Amino acid sequence: MKKRILVLASLMLAGIITVNAQDAPPQRRTVEERVKMTMEKLEPLKLDEAKKTEVDSIFARAFRAQDVKRAEMRASGSTDRDAMRAEMQKMSADMDDKLKKVLTDEQFKEWKEKIQPSLRPQRPGGGGNGN
Repeated sequence: MKKRILVLASLMLAGIITVNAQDAPPQRRTVEERVKMTMEKLEPLKLDEAKKTEVDSIFARAFRAQDVKRAEMRASGSTDRDAMRAEMQKMSADMDDKLKKVLTDEQFKEWKEKIQPSLRPQRPGGGGNGN
């Protein structure tokens, strides 16, 4: 009887630990990690060193500005998702304008159609079986 209780308690403890481990939100990447990941995705564009340096700088400034704006909005207690989304879209448009000046039309088209969508964080699906 003691063994059964011990085994049952152990299984319950393991289950609780597993469930709690899944609740942790993913850590946000640093600006440098995001820039590096983005630059790796840009490899197919075959940018020369001057363009790589300029594009790297554009992404670094944009990602830092996004982080600052996100922190400001959270610090102010603002939970207006629409305002945050609008601000981020404006910043994204500004970044695109800067990239247009550096990249060729063909490179920018590939960035918008193939590379940029692959950088968006994937949202987990609804899961479940509808019950």
